[in-house]
Amino acid sequence: MVITSLGFDKPGKQQGFLQVPYSHNLGGWANVMIPCTIVARGKGPTVLVLGGNHGDEYQGQIAIMKLARELTAEMVGGRIIMIPSLNFPAARAATRLSPLDGMNMNRAFPGDAEGPVTSQIAHYLRTVLFPLSDAVIDIHSGGRSMEFVPCAHMHLVPDREQRRRMFDAMLAWGTEFCFIYADIAGTGLLPVEAENQGKTVVTTELGGGECIPASVHRIAQSGLRNVLVHLGLLKGRVPAREKPAIITQATNREDYVLAPESGVFEIALDLGAKVKKGQTVGWIHHLERPDRMPKQIIAASSGHLITMRAPCLTQQGDCVAVIARQVSEREVLRS
Repeated sequence: MVITSLGFDKPGKQQGFLQVPYSHNLGGWANVMIPCTIVARGKGPTVLVLGGNHGDEYQGQIAIMKLARELTAEMVGGRIIMIPSLNFPAARAATRLSPLDGMNMNRAFPGDAEGPVTSQIAHYLRTVLFPLSDAVIDIHSGGRSMEFVPCAHMHLVPDREQRRRMFDAMLAWGTEFCFIYADIAGTGLLPVEAENQGKTVVTTELGGGECIPASVHRIAQSGLRNVLVHLGLLKGRVPAREKPAIITQATNREDYVLAPESGVFEIALDLGAKVKKGQTVGWIHHLERPDRMPKQIIAASSGHLITMRAPCLTQQGDCVAVIARQVSEREVLRS
């Protein structure tokens, strides 16, 4: 069961840890120590800010660490709970899944107070941190597996008022693209659990890979501050957009293009490019049979190329591209 010495009702700035019991061969009474910073002053909303849901996604981890160092209580109206590296064992190992239990934090809900480390963390979020929070910010990128057009994104939650709050917060991040997505790879997601508790949930996919451009770091850091200003935690104004956001939606399985066979993937288009149904998105080349023509990967829908597979070496069934159609604000809020 997760414990902490942090006082969630205490004003001021605190730095501490969430401690998760974990026994291993060289440590019978060991704990996994997950860094957590709380900054609180006066009345106002509570926002939970999370990075490192997947350990190999560092844009959010860096943005939150920098913010946690910079904030003072005098700068805040309300309470900000910041956990830069939620799946701490995975962050230390640069892996998507926890090396301690092989679990995916983003498929671990509702969790178990007496289960593996990842499951205990999920249970603590569901039963302690989410109930304390008005909004949850969960910063993702494609990690080592995918490369995204930097985008803030969200689910189409059924509650229209909650959807409106999430939509406005998504726009506040300031990314050129915004992305409405569906889940095709299982259940137990962290954002879904927070959404089911009625929270304003803001999520992102900010690039990917292990080499992160400075421009993407800037989007991660400025966007996080923009959303905190929008939610009323920090003073200031969200900068006006130079042009409207490109709002895209991929909610059908056919929008998620899977590799029909294994090989070496070559993308045919640049990220963000417009794609027509039937257009070639890429090819899969055959290492063992270079004399064979590569397998064409054809788009089953029209829209923008939002993400592509990052490693060229690809296994059958891997997602190699996502095509998201452009939609209007009206379609998002009234569908």
